[in-house]
Amino acid sequence: MPSDLDRQIEQLTRCEPISEEQVKRLCLKAREILIEEGNVQVVDSPVTICGDIHGQFFDLMELFKVGGFCPETNYLFMGDFVDRGFYSVETFLLLLALKVRYPERITLIRGNHESRQITQVYGFYDECQRKYGSSNVWRWCCEVFDYLALGAIVDGSVFCVHGGLSPNLQSIDEIRAIDRKQEVPHDGPMCDLLWSDPDDIAGWGLSPRGAGFLFGADITKQFAHYNAIDLIARAHQLAMEGYKLMFDRTIVTVWSAPNYCYRCGNVASILELDEHLSQEYKVFQHAPLDVQSIPAKRPPADYFLIDTSSKSDHLRPVLFATTTTSFALPGPVIRAYRVSQTTTPYRHPIIGRCPLVPPPHGLEGIIDL
Repeated sequence: MPSDLDRQIEQLTRCEPISEEQVKRLCLKAREILIEEGNVQVVDSPVTICGDIHGQFFDLMELFKVGGFCPETNYLFMGDFVDRGFYSVETFLLLLALKVRYPERITLIRGNHESRQITQVYGFYDECQRKYGSSNVWRWCCEVFDYLALGAIVDGSVFCVHGGLSPNLQSIDEIRAIDRKQEVPHDGPMCDLLWSDPDDIAGWGLSPRGAGFLFGADITKQFAHYNAIDLIARAHQLAMEGYKLMFDRTIVTVWSAPNYCYRCGNVASILELDEHLSQEYKVFQHAPLDVQSIPAKRPPADYFLIDTSSKSDHLRPVLFATTTTSFALPGPVIRAYRVSQTTTPYRHPIIGRCPLVPPPHGLEGIIDL
């Protein structure tokens, strides 16, 4: 006879939210399990590694069609379960229910969107309010976010992290010493792990995101050599082909949200590691764009826009004021904050004082965060 949790998983698989009381009990149980896991969770092969999902529930179902459903397949999700998509509640709660039901068969690590600050801007908070009539579910989920691991290591050879590396961390053992049970800081090692990106530079560079760093091939190879690992798997950046290998195949970006934000036109992928750690990238398309997968009522306008008039490799930082109560901060992929309608300059915690200006001509489209 199926348990209550099995019935909840079945219900969530149909994209039907469970009750508020069930969410509360699920989150409490999940915290009991996650608190026993380390900052860098040890995972055995074979395992299937997944990147950002961003609330695209029906695309998550496509992922399971390609990779197999849990517990038949051992999964490792590298964060950013929520925000931007229409079904962050069902997406995160399904993954959390699977974690509680099969704790040894699914690993969840934290992304930069598993944050109180970010989810209040990019949709998860508003979705919880709309579907449950209060912020309770959002609050309980945020408490779970604080318990998620910061990384994972597969068979001692493949290091998995949401964002990237940190100039303050040389070894994986140093990651294990971080106090992770907190809101994501604005800077420091924990922030860097969730926000940094690889780039074609030498050494370290300032990130256009306003948090974390850019790091080059030399840094990547030094970290891999020092920690005796063969591959760094990460997510965090849109890859139009589903994945992107860099630096002589020492690091790979895995992106698992096809047709990101329902209009980017990208494919998605998962990385399957067999018992010998052989890599197989499985690419998949988005779910059919019908009335079931995209609600009639669209979410608020995107907060981050691309300056398509810029011809440089790094998009031109832009700060603009919208007609609503939101604005974006400089950088192609930077933090956003809600503010009142005002022309008063705002002081960003990373980049300092930022005056509000009208959106310049040539801004259109969306980018990954």
